[in-house]
Amino acid sequence: MIETQGRLAENILYFARALRAAGMPVGPGAVLDALEALSVAHVGDRDDVYWTLHAVFVKRHEHSMLFDQAFRIFFRKRGYIEKLIASMLPETAATAPKAPPPGAQRIQEALFSGLARDEDKSEVEIDARLTVSDREILQKKDFAQMSAAEIAAAKQAIARLALPLDELRTRRLRVSRHGHMIDIRRTLRASMKAGGAVIDLKYLGPRVKEPPIVALLDISGSMSQYTRLFLHFLHAITDARKRVTTFLFGTRLTNVTRAIRERDPDEALAACSAHVVDWSGGTRIATSLHAFNKQWARRVLGQGAVVLLITDGLERDADDTLSFEMDRLHRSCRRLVWLNPLLRFDGFEARAKGVRTMLPHVDELRPIHNLDSMNDLVRALSGAAAKGYDPKALLRQVA
Repeated sequence: MIETQGRLAENILYFARALRAAGMPVGPGAVLDALEALSVAHVGDRDDVYWTLHAVFVKRHEHSMLFDQAFRIFFRKRGYIEKLIASMLPETAATAPKAPPPGAQRIQEALFSGLARDEDKSEVEIDARLTVSDREILQKKDFAQMSAAEIAAAKQAIARLALPLDELRTRRLRVSRHGHMIDIRRTLRASMKAGGAVIDLKYLGPRVKEPPIVALLDISGSMSQYTRLFLHFLHAITDARKRVTTFLFGTRLTNVTRAIRERDPDEALAACSAHVVDWSGGTRIATSLHAFNKQWARRVLGQGAVVLLITDGLERDADDTLSFEMDRLHRSCRRLVWLNPLLRFDGFEARAKGVRTMLPHVDELRPIHNLDSMNDLVRALSGAAAKGYDPKALLRQVA
């Protein structure tokens, strides 16, 4: 009995280390709580063990899927050696391999990283002259298929994004050496220094100002694999611009602008999670847009604001209300850009009713699933609307 308990304790400890390596905040105290919970709960089958450990280790909604993938991989009786060998051999299949479930690669890397340190490592010489660089692979890799190390590298790349300055001409004037209007007050004041003998004309020119950016981010269950990296992106552009307002919505709308202004990105994301109660839940786009248009539109959509709507468009209640709210949002801003992760699929079509309802009311429809798409968006925020992202084209294809 002692040997069995000791082996169980080692397995739970190793499982907790794997969860921590995958990005979940699991400490020694949680391991002791898990062991005590298993001894008290009198578990009888696999589901009992699953939910007992889930109650102890999972503290946030976004960690549920990581725990599920880790539990399925770790407690599976077969397949460890095959997966380890398959991860070391090059892929030579004639057909394209099926993409792993979101988060599975990060969990598998965390589980099997300790095995490589225990075995003897043999030196292998690889000619990498004809291979693609790791940086290029990272730029094109889908966020949902990234490992824990790749997600950390992606966060660093997002933090280094140089956001161009989009300047919008306003009605107000400022001091300018090459202006088109004479500043009478400054001209007379300057002429008094020479007793009125010399009159040096002073001019006024147009004042330019950065337009505000308003982000509406979907945090429903279908967007859970992209939400955290999108928040890192919004944190990066918030540091670059001071006029960025961020809203999160699932079944309700939440303003997290103050929380995301924390200097440390991890603290900013933790503050956002603390303010949101509908994380990884359902989607009510029409209800959330109605709340935004009624309570916040007049406050944040002035002075030529650009709206970034980040959602997959899978609305549960797609009716005339959604069309009305989208049209109202479109008319209230200077530019409405819809960022949809589903555009990563080449065969994407606007079949869903919510997608078809929203498309006529947006200026651009862009993919947002990897670092390349984020770089394209950053360049587009200071330029004119690109021709290759016309949302009307998808509607014509369906028709």
